[in-house]
Amino acid sequence: MGSRFLRPVLRQIRRPFIVPTNSLSLRLGHRSFATSISAAELEFGQPVYETHPHILKPGEITPGITAQEYADRRAKLAHSLPDGAVAVLPSAEVKYRSGAVFYPFRQESNFLYLTGFSEPQSLAVIRKTGPSLGDYTFHLFCRPKDAFAEQWSGPWSGLRAAEDVFNADEAGDINAVATLLPPLLRSASRIYTDVTPSSSSSSSSSSSPLPSVLSSLPTAPSTAPLTPLVNAHRAIKSPSEISVMRHAGRVSGRAFTSAMRRPWASESDLRAYLAHAFSGDGLSGEAYVPVVAGGTRGRMIHYTHNTALLRDGETVLVDAGGEYGWYITDITRVWPIGGRFTAAQRDLYAAVLRVQRMAVGLCTERSGLSLDEVHRATEAALQKELEQLGFEFGRGMRMLPGGGGDLMGILFPHHVGHYVGLDVHDVPGYPRSTPLRAGHCVTIEPGVYVPDDDRFPKHFRGLAVRIEDSVCVDEDAPLVLTPEAVKEVEDIEALR
Repeated sequence: MGSRFLRPVLRQIRRPFIVPTNSLSLRLGHRSFATSISAAELEFGQPVYETHPHILKPGEITPGITAQEYADRRAKLAHSLPDGAVAVLPSAEVKYRSGAVFYPFRQESNFLYLTGFSEPQSLAVIRKTGPSLGDYTFHLFCRPKDAFAEQWSGPWSGLRAAEDVFNADEAGDINAVATLLPPLLRSASRIYTDVTPSSSSSSSSSSSPLPSVLSSLPTAPSTAPLTPLVNAHRAIKSPSEISVMRHAGRVSGRAFTSAMRRPWASESDLRAYLAHAFSGDGLSGEAYVPVVAGGTRGRMIHYTHNTALLRDGETVLVDAGGEYGWYITDITRVWPIGGRFTAAQRDLYAAVLRVQRMAVGLCTERSGLSLDEVHRATEAALQKELEQLGFEFGRGMRMLPGGGGDLMGILFPHHVGHYVGLDVHDVPGYPRSTPLRAGHCVTIEPGVYVPDDDRFPKHFRGLAVRIEDSVCVDEDAPLVLTPEAVKEVEDIEALR
């Protein structure tokens, strides 16, 4: 198995590509032929270094992540499997908005993490073949080249590129997977997948052939969920992943600071400005639907209408971030629409900021804390800050209608943070009770949302403050990935 790592290390297309026979030529009865041409003259289903050196560096499959790292990820996953086990991952599929109008394609995150291959109608099979790290085989089923179809839908990579660029040991036609896949699965000791024989769809694809293939096996091996195994690897970010996320945070943070310098008449104008700014310096655009909430709308945690006018004297809460190489950043800032905080806005903002800085400081491996424990410390610190501002939390205090909990649960109703990486809420199902380790990347986002109710000091009613940074845990000190988004009161006001 040692030779399998030569290709990813070099990540060059060293042998000439064979141009496949054009399916249209077959229909017309033309004589088929093959020719060797430079990879730079070909079209692939996603950028590769040979065609997009302005996006990728030599050796990279996706921005900042090399073919060697993708191979290492597959090796680590295979090593964690029982002997003879197989992991099977279907790609995401194109989602349609209406009729033939489709949404932008986004690859299923686990599939992307292990392959770097960003095309629909694909299936990855990783089989453990021995006890050593690197003892595995990687099969990638995808669409063969079809010039006639690609004229309509744009290029895709094809079977040869699946081996020469994406380093599959073997590539197969996805249209023949019902025939090609069963021999790979029959002798498996166990199949790890998030699709089961009884399911009609998976979380990533409603048209995957995998359920019917699993059902057709004469003596089907037992199956187990794959996501918990992948989560254990995805949760700890490599230096390359952290570097990619740091770039996303740098560009996104500068976009926030630039937006704070300008007056805005509406939420939609501000959102449009940020969306454009998130496409600079290699970023691919918005990482998620943003929150741009003026005034009391900031109290709605996931307000995404972003259509109202902004009024002087109020604040605007913006929860947004850009994406780079499929890795995202998550930032929330609050600033005064007119350029200066009122006294009440300043006091509440400063209280949340002090707590946010404290909570960020807890994000170290040495602290031994979990994200849940950071949350509890944050909630306690917020309550002390609010008590100093005149909020009362004594026993017997009347609950708000529909509150269903204590007053801090009303003022601070969400968790202080979540994991972040390929997804905004990364590694779904990975517990927040896990002690933080170096390489965990999380958000820290305390917030206070004051209802318009006489239980609370009048001058704070209707205000909303949330301050969020993306943070990478290290052994002794956290690495804030988004410091370019200013957050000190004096710095925000100085911008205007």
